[in-house]
Amino acid sequence: MIRAFVVLIGTVLATLVFGGWVLLSALFRVRDRVGSPYDLAPRLWARCILWMSGVQLVQHGTEHKTGERHIFVVNHVANYDVLAVAATLRWIKFVAKVELFKIPLFGKAMLAAGMIPIERANRKAAFGSYSLATKRIQAGASVAVYPEGTRGNAYPLRPFKKGPFVLAIQSQAPIVPVVVYGQLAVNPKGKFHVRPGTIHVHFLPPIDTTGMTYDDRDRLADQTHAAMAACLRQEYQVH
Repeated sequence: MIRAFVVLIGTVLATLVFGGWVLLSALFRVRDRVGSPYDLAPRLWARCILWMSGVQLVQHGTEHKTGERHIFVVNHVANYDVLAVAATLRWIKFVAKVELFKIPLFGKAMLAAGMIPIERANRKAAFGSYSLATKRIQAGASVAVYPEGTRGNAYPLRPFKKGPFVLAIQSQAPIVPVVVYGQLAVNPKGKFHVRPGTIHVHFLPPIDTTGMTYDDRDRLADQTHAAMAACLRQEYQVH
């Protein structure tokens, strides 16, 4: 419980520092690119929180995350899987629920950093968000999406929403499936405690979308789901 309070206070301070940096950069019209504050601040922010939490990250398949213009498709069971991805990827833009953008300072910093709000209950608005994500990809950035939608309570994958795969086809960007494991032991959903631990991040071989059309969205979603489920099954006996 004490660690959770320390992490909470540290997160507020880190948000003030790195969020303020991003907002000042936007005010002075700093260009969004690799090595800019919009690239560095989210990564350093996440690493600070992980360090305060006593979390060690172990990365697997790092050769699959190199380059630009990728769509990283990630499983979602805890807040710490977001931190793990943010800490390990460069020039990454997250598609995140619109409610996060209403948090004072944090939300404005997310917008300034090029993160993409999505209204999950509004299908038309959601596809508008994916159009914005396509523009981020065309500019050279990568995008992280969570096709399960909201957080779960266990590691087995839930059904995927199709929006992220329409995005991949629309942008013709390769999908990199990402499996995060260990975050539930650190901070499970709905619990106010933080325990030190190890989080594993698996970057799986990219799935090429070149030449795919809208009609391929279901097949692409199934292929990505199968790759991630196989990793969970083989590495952690999660079925």
